[in-house]
Amino acid sequence: MSDLSNNKTCLVIGASHAGVNLAFALRREGWPGKIILYDTDTSLPYHRPPLSKTYLSHADSLEKNVLKSAQSYVQEQIDLQLGVKVESINREKKSITLEDGSRQSYDKLVIATGARAFLPPISGMDTAKHLYSLRTAEDALHIRNGFQQIDNKNVVVIGGGYIGLEIAASLKKMGGEVTILEREERVLSRVSSEELSSFFEKLHTDNGVQIFTNKNVAAINTTDTFNEIICSDGARFTADMIIVGVGIRVNEELAAAAGLEIKNGIKVDATARTNDPDIFAIGDCTYHHNPHYDCHIRLESVQNAVDQAKVAAAAICGREVTYDSIPWFWSDQYQVKLQIVGLSQGYNEVIIREEKDKDNCFSLWYFNLDRLLAVAAINHGKAYVLGSKLIKSGQQIDKSKLADPLEDFKPANLLLTSK
Repeated sequence: MSDLSNNKTCLVIGASHAGVNLAFALRREGWPGKIILYDTDTSLPYHRPPLSKTYLSHADSLEKNVLKSAQSYVQEQIDLQLGVKVESINREKKSITLEDGSRQSYDKLVIATGARAFLPPISGMDTAKHLYSLRTAEDALHIRNGFQQIDNKNVVVIGGGYIGLEIAASLKKMGGEVTILEREERVLSRVSSEELSSFFEKLHTDNGVQIFTNKNVAAINTTDTFNEIICSDGARFTADMIIVGVGIRVNEELAAAAGLEIKNGIKVDATARTNDPDIFAIGDCTYHHNPHYDCHIRLESVQNAVDQAKVAAAAICGREVTYDSIPWFWSDQYQVKLQIVGLSQGYNEVIIREEKDKDNCFSLWYFNLDRLLAVAAINHGKAYVLGSKLIKSGQQIDKSKLADPLEDFKPANLLLTSK
């Protein structure tokens, strides 16, 4: 560890998965100075993935979803400042200015500002009744309470990405009559293959959700009793509640105003350091290099937030570390668990392995020639674990055996040659 004195201060802006894990990782790495963690949310930092699932559809209190107990911050001497907005960063003076005008100096600064829900410029959106997006616990609570207030439970979800599908599944289970409007020709078009899109479209329609694709919402007219959604092709839909789930916008403005390099997020190196040697950035807001795929990406995932937090904490404390993780994601919809490992971009072949005598249990294996890029597993944890190992090892796979459900699903049986 580098020479650190007790009067050093590390400030962390953003207290979601990335910021909280960074603060605690700093203590594990031996940072002896002050750690101050800021967030505009007034709630004790919480897990975000359940917001569109169990927290939305069950009357659970937020306390069940907290990342760390309040006592944990006290024990680790982490100064958690909730309901506080950071207005600006002064790199020359190495200080930040808060909303109330006060200033706080730093030795190291970590930006973990994440992202916010994107609200497209749809005419009439500002006056629509019971229109919501979902990014925070407060948003989820508003949706839950709003759903209880409407009479007909007629819900339209604008956007057929993962967040839109998860919310649709939750509201359907709560008794809603749910319709999904997707601008593209299929749901999940920007993040998955046609095979996976088709599966989830069928899953939702089998559960009573109506899905309309190629529907670009142009306007919303609101009457005393309902909202009318008008699409650019003239199609019209009525809704008591509207959920907008069309994507996110990175909270990069604070970093940009400070002169940090921005490119599809805050650009960082292999140690999560920005172009300022004393400022790091982690989580959803970062644009970073993934050495396994040799590409720059921005990932919206808990896994990436936690991994970058660990790397940044170690680097701040003087250890030589680099980010080298295989991305993974998950989604829960109805009784289906989707687990994805790797990045499928650039695939030219997908092999589907369906497990015999098991409903909704299969996996999709994405290849570029002989290289395995990613695996998407539906209710199939074994395929997810096996795919993770094979992606990391780079070993070549016998594709004919992989596709045959009668073949033993073990690495030794599936390998073609060793790398």
